Amino acid sequence: MKNRYKDLISGLDTKELIFHLYATQILLLTISVILGMILFDSFSAFFDLFHFADFNILLVGGTAGLMIVFIDLLLMKLLPSSYYNDGGLNERIFAGKSVPHIAWIAACIAISEELLFRGIIQTHFGLVVSSVIFALVHYRYLFNWFLFLNIAILSFFIGFIFGWTDNLLVTIFMHFLIDFLLGVWIMVKKKQNEQEGIFHE
Repeated sequence: MKNRYKDLISGLDTKELIFHLYATQILLLTISVILGMILFDSFSAFFDLFHFADFNILLVGGTAGLMIVFIDLLLMKLLPSSYYNDGGLNERIFAGKSVPHIAWIAACIAISEELLFRGIIQTHFGLVVSSVIFALVHYRYLFNWFLFLNIAILSFFIGFIFGWTDNLLVTIFMHFLIDFLLGVWIMVKKKQNEQEGIFHE
């Protein structure tokens, strides 16, 4: 199964990979709309999940997002590289992209995933169910015990933040910040490695 997945991913060029990424987010949004219409009594009940004039968006969402990024970067330095080996998928997604493009990708992922997993599933089925499904949906991490543990803990943490603040915008911003900053870090690191390779040649 693992080898089949790796062969499937390696068989896709970067444009196809990005296309599948966006297609997945559209699918998640579609599922959110369908489940939202079934599970929520009204549009107002759904929009009650969003509180725009809430300082916690920046305070809690921003602080929690920065903390996760700091911990991730620290662990990347301390642990063997194999612990963070996802088959090169994240590098292929973010390396070579501009900062605005990385921001767009991060925003699409944060909005679609938080709407479904926290806004729809956690609201109606609880933290445990939403966190387990969130972890399982990140299929590529199933082949690396550390990455799967990492995403499972992150999922519970994001779910806790949502339950604490009762504002979906907090976790959307938090999720965006994590993906955006790590995406930029991957992009910068890739450029540095390429420049070092040219220099040594």
